[in-house]
Amino acid sequence: MNALLIMVASFAGYLLMYKLYGKFIGEKIFKLSASVSPPSVVLEDGIDYVPTNKEVIFGHHFTSIAGTGPIVGPAVAIIWGWVPALIWVFVGSIFMGAVHDFGSLVISMRNQGKSIADYTAKYVNNRTRFLFFILVFLELWIVIAIFGLVIAVVFAMYPAAVIPVWFEIPIAIYLGHLIYKKGKSIVLWSIVAVGVMYVTVAIGAYIPIVMPDVAGIPATGVWTILLLIYAFIASTLPVTTLLQPRDFINSHQLVIAMALLIAGVFASAFSGNLEIVAPAIQMAPAKAPPMWPFLFITIACGAISGFHSLVSSGTSSKQVRKETDALFVGYGSMLMEGSLATLVIIAVAAGIGMGYTTKSGETLTGIAAWSTHYSSWAAAAGLGSKVGAFVNGAANMIASTGISFKIALVVMGVFVASFAGTTLDTATRIQRYIVSELFTSVRMPFLTGKYISTFIAVSTALALAFITGAGGKGALKLWPLFGAVNQTLAALALIIITVYLKGKGGMKWLVSGIPAVFMVFMTIWALVLNQTKFGTQDNLLLQSVNGIILFIVLWISVEGSMKFFSIDGDKALETSVE
Repeated sequence: MNALLIMVASFAGYLLMYKLYGKFIGEKIFKLSASVSPPSVVLEDGIDYVPTNKEVIFGHHFTSIAGTGPIVGPAVAIIWGWVPALIWVFVGSIFMGAVHDFGSLVISMRNQGKSIADYTAKYVNNRTRFLFFILVFLELWIVIAIFGLVIAVVFAMYPAAVIPVWFEIPIAIYLGHLIYKKGKSIVLWSIVAVGVMYVTVAIGAYIPIVMPDVAGIPATGVWTILLLIYAFIASTLPVTTLLQPRDFINSHQLVIAMALLIAGVFASAFSGNLEIVAPAIQMAPAKAPPMWPFLFITIACGAISGFHSLVSSGTSSKQVRKETDALFVGYGSMLMEGSLATLVIIAVAAGIGMGYTTKSGETLTGIAAWSTHYSSWAAAAGLGSKVGAFVNGAANMIASTGISFKIALVVMGVFVASFAGTTLDTATRIQRYIVSELFTSVRMPFLTGKYISTFIAVSTALALAFITGAGGKGALKLWPLFGAVNQTLAALALIIITVYLKGKGGMKWLVSGIPAVFMVFMTIWALVLNQTKFGTQDNLLLQSVNGIILFIVLWISVEGSMKFFSIDGDKALETSVE
């Protein structure tokens, strides 16, 4: 099938379903009301709770949920073929991911902006809440440690991205000062800020920064330390100081990057150079796990991701200005992520065939290029390989518009690193909330302060990162579990949303209940297969942690089901909710 047709049809489908299904869920299922005062207004503190324009919070929410997720998942899952990857992204994002994100956001907004782990006690019970806390902490623990490494890997692959990524921070802080202290126009000055950032992109293209080893610590370890120090500082600052203004810039950067990709698809297609070289379906690629259930675990962001429920109920619910904005922020941003994942699929299914340089320096095109990069699961699964497949394919397509391939590489490298940076400090901020809520629940208030809870979040991630040595790659020990942990969290969030909707009476619960059953089944299936594999490998660490996750998902599924069937239709939770 023509890559251009795939893109146009997918985008039209996302827009149509936002207007139809999204509107239906917002108006008929959750009954959004502009007259309800959200937590951002009721609990406004200028630090975490800040009423925010919906376009601005959309930018923050999208850049936080996206990160490198919709890039790395599709970039490796395409090894099973572009057709199953595309179908899962399209169907999953509309009927599962967007419902999951939107539902988590709305319920949090109706519960003082509390995290999904915290409000689980209200809708199920305290036992479930505690288990949820364990799962969420584990997820964020891995995310914080691994995303520091992801950015370090991007910097090693694309040293030209170092200057623009770090310069974005002072640019964002000054932008925040102009907007919030001087009352300047958000639109005008954020566009100016993006222009300044792209000047640094041009500078970075000609002045690449290569981090040397420092005191025996390899470059990846040095970057990981610096990035976690940054995450500590960024996640304790008021959201108006860095988080929001940086996300103004990143939201514009997203528009530019996607516009360049779309233009690249058109230019490449019209020149006759954009041919899909990936197989349509490949059920048994070399050394890969079975497509069922692992396709649904490998592609998370872009279809459905448990991490999104943490952003929805962590930072975004504290900033949405009115309840009716939640549809645009929660449902709309997930469809935007599906659109990005679609472009990633096109880049790695067709763009990579326009030219791929091997490690030996040989340049391949067409099917040979794709087959070499995706020769086996191991070849495609590394962090660098995933990012490289997308960046290379995207740069090939963008170069068709007349932009220098070298500049295109830097632009896409900066795009990936910037979004990963957003996810890193958002995850750190959310982990701070989780630690604070957990210690509040066990009556240890001396560990709930902003700085001590952030220190716990960062120091535990630092310990994980360096548990295997100075390279900062310790999180890779648990990385094989991340997909299952993440999708387990998505399944459990859908269970909570379903219980909530059952309490509203009628059949509203079906919109989340059917996705919940699907995701519970897929994650349990994957966890059981992983448990068997880790057992045959005698990997006690992964086997133990995977066993804990399997226990949690089974326990919460049972508890959630019992609560679901105990709810009496129209009466239910109505009197205790909101």
